[in-house]
Amino acid sequence: MSTPVARPVALPAILTQAQAQSVADALVKALRANMAQGDQAVVDASALTQFDSSALAVVLACRRAVLAQGGQLQVHGLPERAQALARVYGVTELIG
Repeated sequence: MSTPVARPVALPAILTQAQAQSVADALVKALRANMAQGDQAVVDASALTQFDSSALAVVLACRRAVLAQGGQLQVHGLPERAQALARVYGVTELIG
């Protein structure tokens, strides 16, 4: 049995309400494909530079999709400002 590989799926640099649904759809599709190949579900948020609370909604949508497939989502590189938003909205534990 092989060890799962972590192939991160990257959030874009700009993620606001205008892009949220299309980005969420694409990320969920990519995460499901990775999981189908036995890989870990990992989101790389380090590229985020311009975003609003919709970025958190996208990460939470990814989390729901991964959990529905029996996996666990890992989020790497979440900018401090996004972490602060997560604290304000009380979702820090969910996006870990």
